[in-house]
Amino acid sequence: MSKYVKNLITRELSDRFKELDGVAVINPRGINAIKTNQIRGRLHAKGLRMTVVKNTLARRAVPDGSKIKGFDKLLDGPSAVIYGKASIADVARFLLAEKKTDDTLELRGIFFDGEAYVGDKGIEQASKLPTREEAIGNLIGLILSPGRNLAGAIKGPGGRIAGILKAIEEKGEAAPAAAPEAAPAPTA
Repeated sequence: MSKYVKNLITRELSDRFKELDGVAVINPRGINAIKTNQIRGRLHAKGLRMTVVKNTLARRAVPDGSKIKGFDKLLDGPSAVIYGKASIADVARFLLAEKKTDDTLELRGIFFDGEAYVGDKGIEQASKLPTREEAIGNLIGLILSPGRNLAGAIKGPGGRIAGILKAIEEKGEAAPAAAPEAAPAPTA
């Protein structure tokens, strides 16, 4: 491959890797073309891409100061990089599901937030992390729980008193109807 072509590929990969928060790396060896196209289609439906890369060009393509600087630890032998807009936890869950359907798929690992999760165990660990939406939901729940507890504490005793008053009122309304009529006073 000429130096000009290598520079073109490096620039293209650099543009793709510029805004990424994390990547997953698999070994494409042993996966036939039909299976690769099926995986790419499922990835595309999730907003992800898979690019088979030459390791040296991928190392050069990562810009300085990038969030994925250091993912080259996962590049060893033939490599396919999976990246996109989905969260890393979603990517990890997808890869584990693919691994269940096809045992020939070799998972190298996931890299994000300056940390590499290597191999099947690493990807399984990353799949247990919450997605962005799940983390935001958990955070909002934690923020709102003290207010919910306070509202419950304030509303609870008032609700009990209201219930007691309602029971007394119902008992008072039922009592006159159930009471026997007073006998007429004797006449002399």
